[in-house]
Amino acid sequence: MDGLEVVLIAVGLFAVAEALYAVLYEGRVVETQNRMSKVHMTASEWKRSWPARLRATFIGFPFGTVPAGGSEIPTFLSYATEKKLSKHKEEFGTTGAIEGVAGPEAANNAAITATLIPLLTLGIPTSNTTAILLGAFQNYGINPGPQLFDTNAALVWALIASLYIGNVMLLVLNLPLVGLWVKLLKIPKAPLYAGILIFATVGVYGMRQSAFDLVLLYAIGLLGVVMRRFDFPAAPVVVGMILGPLAEAQMRNALSIGEGKWGCSSSVRCRSR
Repeated sequence: MDGLEVVLIAVGLFAVAEALYAVLYEGRVVETQNRMSKVHMTASEWKRSWPARLRATFIGFPFGTVPAGGSEIPTFLSYATEKKLSKHKEEFGTTGAIEGVAGPEAANNAAITATLIPLLTLGIPTSNTTAILLGAFQNYGINPGPQLFDTNAALVWALIASLYIGNVMLLVLNLPLVGLWVKLLKIPKAPLYAGILIFATVGVYGMRQSAFDLVLLYAIGLLGVVMRRFDFPAAPVVVGMILGPLAEAQMRNALSIGEGKWGCSSSVRCRSR
C-alpha cells in the first residue's frame, strides 16, 4: 500500500466520516461549553504543577516506546498518581486541581512523542500520526528500521528537531492567541462541515485526478460513519492497512526460509527433522 492510499483512507475515516456523522446526528447530542475564565497560570499553580509534569513525563515516555502502548494508559495512570500524591485531594473532581490537568497532559505529550521510537527503529506505527508518517516514508521509498539512522541520518535528526520547533511554535501561537482560537467555536457548523468536505474532496482528487478516488473516499467515509455509530475505533484500521501487507510479506519470507513448514524457525532445524 503506497502513501497516497494511506492518505485517502485516513482522510475518509477521520475527516469525511466525522463531517458526515455530525450532519446525520446533528442535534441528537447535547453539547455544553464552559466559559473561559483565565488564560495564564499563577505562580502558585506553576509551583504545584511542575512536579506533576516531571513525574508524568517519566510515566508517559515508556508507554510511547512500547508498540501499541497508546496514550490512554499513561494519562489515567498519571491522574491516579497525582490524585494519590497531591496535598489538595479535595480539588480533584470538584473545583479542579492543577496537578490533575498538568500531569495527564504531560503524560500524553510524552507518550505521543515517544511513538517515533518504534516507528523509526522498527517501522511499527503505534498511532494515527505515525501511521500516516509511515505511509509518507513508503511513498518516498524510505523504509524505517535500524538502517534508517545510517542511510537517512539527516532525515531522522531533522524529524527530532521538528519536535522541539513544533513545541516552541505551539507556545508562540497558543498563549497569545488563545482568545482567537476560542472564538473558532462560534463558527456555524454547517459551513464548517461543508468546508471540511470540500477540502477533503479537492485534496484527494488533486493527488491523482481520479474520479474513482472520490467514490472510494466517500465509501470509506460512510464506512467510518457506521464504525463511529457502533463505537468501533478507526485508528486500528489505518494501522492494519499499513502493517497488513508488511506482515504478509514477512510471513511469506519466513515460510520460504522454513521450506513451507510452520513449526520451524530455521531451514537448518527443518532439515534436521
